Amino acid sequence: MSDTKNSLSIRAYTKQLETHSHESYHQLVLPIHGNIAIEMPNFAGKVTVGECVVIPAGIQHSFKADEMARFIVADLDILPEHFISGGLVVFSVTPPLLSYLHFVEKQLQHQVDNGLESSMMNVFSILLEQQTHAKPVDPRVRDVQSHIIENIGENLSINELAKIACLSPTQFKKLFKQNVGVSTLQYIKVQRMEKAKALLTHTDLPVQLIAERVGYTDSSAFSRRFSIHFGLSPRELARQ
Repeated sequence: MSDTKNSLSIRAYTKQLETHSHESYHQLVLPIHGNIAIEMPNFAGKVTVGECVVIPAGIQHSFKADEMARFIVADLDILPEHFISGGLVVFSVTPPLLSYLHFVEKQLQHQVDNGLESSMMNVFSILLEQQTHAKPVDPRVRDVQSHIIENIGENLSINELAKIACLSPTQFKKLFKQNVGVSTLQYIKVQRMEKAKALLTHTDLPVQLIAERVGYTDSSAFSRRFSIHFGLSPRELARQ
């Protein structure tokens, strides 16, 4: 690669352990298929889909992965300040960033377009700024989070979610709160409200249909919940 950084690329590695460092730039490794084993002075372990590992400039690191695994690698001149102050080297990425990484993979494989690649890097940087530097969640909890987001309009019961995590309801509720910081039901409520806000802001769907898409059969109950959460009604937000 050239010396010009702030770039995105698709990488694959081998099962043979390699060791090196990047003296002039930082690197983020984000798995999109499979996982990578990494060893650094302050971290040793596997990083998998839904996570990101931060490799600061000048830090020697060893790594290996299955040849079929794929990664989006971001080479950066400057790390976001909250990454530096957070002190963690591995964190969970948000669902929008994970989805965006798959788009990046498709686009980079499709064609070379310097202008588009620059724009993709800008969007990536914006999404990166929005990442909370949180510890990676338990894979079982991450599977449940993905299920919730993909099925936000369905009846999401604790028993059903516990089965996805292969835990008893009591074990599941405890593990979820330990990893996410809020109860499962509170997490679902927040995801529903954020989804509704996005639909109200970016579409012209009627409130009744939006309520149904985020799991409310009673539009009045939805409007009350939305008003409590955001301090204004769905129709007031839609008019802004």
